[in-house]
Amino acid sequence: MENKKDSSTKAFHIHLLTTTLDMEQYPFIRMIIENNISKQEYDELFELLENLNKQYKAQKKDGLLDFTSLLLHFAGMLNAKLHPDKVIIALKKEGYYPSLMNEFMRILKENGRSVG
Repeated sequence: MENKKDSSTKAFHIHLLTTTLDMEQYPFIRMIIENNISKQEYDELFELLENLNKQYKAQKKDGLLDFTSLLLHFAGMLNAKLHPDKVIIALKKEGYYPSLMNEFMRILKENGRSVG
């Protein structure tokens, strides 16, 4: 018998699927579904991203050039079900937080990671 949390997560995933026709164009949503991310976990991820994006903009405005600490914070706070590099690539492809994701991708490439 399904519990309420499981059915709530499934309903959320079905909702995401119904708003997405071509899953190849939506790698982030596909990742959310495949990794069984709940609505709460999804909301927490976007709260994290929103906070990091604000910090990024403030630091950039202050003239900072190294944003590695933001990437490390992202990786450390990311849900354990998700891989940071894959999330960054998927978010970039779907157009979420483009400046921040471009910066994260630049840092990863500088450190020898092959991304996107």
